[in-house]
Amino acid sequence: MHLIITDAWMAQSRAIYLSGTKLVVAGFVAALALMLVAAGMYHWVFLKGAREGWPVIGALVKLVVKDEFEQRDRFMRENLDAMAKRLGEMQAKMMQLESLGERVSGLAGVNPSEIRAQPGRGGALVEGRSLSMEELQATLADLDRLTDQRVDLMTVMESRLFDQKIKKMMVPTQQPVAGGVLGSAFGWRIDPLNGRSALHTGLDFPAEPGTTILAAAGGVVVTQEYHPAYGNMVEIDHGNDLVSRYGHASRVMVKKGDLVRRGQKIAEVGTTGRSTGPHLHFEVLVQGVFQDPQKFLMAGQKLPTPVALATVPPAPGPTVQTVRPK
Repeated sequence: MHLIITDAWMAQSRAIYLSGTKLVVAGFVAALALMLVAAGMYHWVFLKGAREGWPVIGALVKLVVKDEFEQRDRFMRENLDAMAKRLGEMQAKMMQLESLGERVSGLAGVNPSEIRAQPGRGGALVEGRSLSMEELQATLADLDRLTDQRVDLMTVMESRLFDQKIKKMMVPTQQPVAGGVLGSAFGWRIDPLNGRSALHTGLDFPAEPGTTILAAAGGVVVTQEYHPAYGNMVEIDHGNDLVSRYGHASRVMVKKGDLVRRGQKIAEVGTTGRSTGPHLHFEVLVQGVFQDPQKFLMAGQKLPTPVALATVPPAPGPTVQTVRPK
């Protein structure tokens, strides 16, 4: 393309040659400049009309803004309703956890009144207005605070239940002879060797020689020796001044200082020491005082106090003597 430019008097002229590429570039630049000018004019006119309240532009602005607000409000309302529904489900689950916590609290020794942080709620459903953002935030804050309280209480109950489990594992409630039949109970009886009245300080479990003897609870072996009355004897200290004793064993699998667990094999039934036949003689002592092991084997719930257990039946007559158990 050739462009000839002349002045007003046709005295001078100038020729400009535009190739195809230059023509396209020039057209693009001109169109872009026109668009920028139009956009600037539109923006200026629109803003000026909106600020000064021109009738047509002002109404258009209000319509656009109103529609935008309505869409935003509808979107927020839908999300608030979904969040409120989810919040209701979470509150229902919290009430279930509260009910479970009340039942578990009795096992953990926690006062149930400490668990109930808010009264029960219910009633007929009546459709009402939706929750506002402020109400939803306040409810979420209450739920978060209640959750923290539940976590603290559950932690306390877990700790107490764990302590109870440990204490139970350290109380001799395990049968020392699996399926064993009680032969002679704790208390006064006629001694089978001399025929005189004597205090039997434990339980006898008749069994075949070699039958497994189990630790009635976890603890530390404090004695493993041969005793003239008890024969091959094992004593296990369970803590809290509580000791269990196993006598007349034919063979012993533990030694002094060993740490044993509840139900662990520690020896085998025999007839060593002062015995008339193969059996296990099982004793429980609290602060060195003989107790009735049957109370532990039957109950197994909590450790009785030494004061309540440190009593033995009275002697049947003035000629009674106390001898080592058989």
